[in-house]
Amino acid sequence: MDNLTEIDYCCSPANVRSALPSVTSRSDHGWRGYRKSGTSRPYLKLVVALSAACLLAGCGQDAPSKPAADAKPPAPAVPEDVQDAADALLGKETTVILFGDLAKDGKQQFLAANVVPKSTKNNLPGTIVTRAVVGENVDGKWTEILRCDEHLKNQKGFLPGTPIGGVTGWRLAFEQDPEKGLALYFTPLKGAVDTHTLPIGIRWNPKTNRYQSLDRSYENFLNESASLSTARSNLR
Repeated sequence: MDNLTEIDYCCSPANVRSALPSVTSRSDHGWRGYRKSGTSRPYLKLVVALSAACLLAGCGQDAPSKPAADAKPPAPAVPEDVQDAADALLGKETTVILFGDLAKDGKQQFLAANVVPKSTKNNLPGTIVTRAVVGENVDGKWTEILRCDEHLKNQKGFLPGTPIGGVTGWRLAFEQDPEKGLALYFTPLKGAVDTHTLPIGIRWNPKTNRYQSLDRSYENFLNESASLSTARSNLR
């Protein structure tokens, strides 16, 4: 942050007295005698005028502007191997949203998605995606462990809550807990219409070592299903 500069006045009050003739040198009159002599009035008027001019000149200077607000630190650069893995899973139009120890289990993961740019056709609030994945580094190789496309699924099957009909767009939200790790919330959208459906919560389950759906309280994990109909009914 830049230091603020102080205003330097051309004349200061301390200089006023030095501009006056010495009154103590007149041992025969002193200050009272000096005033009675009639010679002090012109000098006093001159000194007062000069002091006022100097003070006005100082006050007329531009006040120091406030320092600019601290710029937001730039987001860390996405490692090349993370971006390459995301591109391999979702194509070149892929945005890496998060990367690091997302599950708080010591392993490196990333969250990437095909984000729909804001436009007149996409004016819905939040981050709208068509597809998303979570990848994990296993023994130096990036592996997909969660996918969101027309449905929600992990390595074991379809996640409870995924709609039976294919979904072409999702609103993606997330939160990071310092202990529980990453929580994802996917809200299915019907075209460009907000259907106000409750978000499907997904979090890393340390007991099963994979991302699983949560119930409506967003506290308890639900098991995967081999079929969409079963996955849908499990959440109900």
